[in-house]
Amino acid sequence: MAEGFFNQMAREQAKAISAGSEPDDKVNPTVTVVMREEGIDISGNKPKKLTMAMMKGIDRAFTMGCENACPFTTVPVEDWELEDPKGKPIEQVRKIRDEIKKRVAQLVQEMAGK
Repeated sequence: MAEGFFNQMAREQAKAISAGSEPDDKVNPTVTVVMREEGIDISGNKPKKLTMAMMKGIDRAFTMGCENACPFTTVPVEDWELEDPKGKPIEQVRKIRDEIKKRVAQLVQEMAGK
């Protein structure tokens, strides 16, 4: 969700890449539905495993409640401590989506001010 929102809001100024330490085989179908409600189609996305190669050239990393599986990075990391939408009802996934959207909008605004 964060990748979709960031890439839409930041346009060509910066790019987000989403990856996880233990990604599922496919994008959560409920997440796909709630993002489509926002006009963002992530149905073609594939979950990616975070690699050290992905970490090259990045400025910042954001985790979302990684608990004991937080990645090692050489850049500043901020954990947003968000619930995993997996297994949650659509109403809860919408709340998680809305919180991610709010945080991404704040990040993009912060980046524009620098």
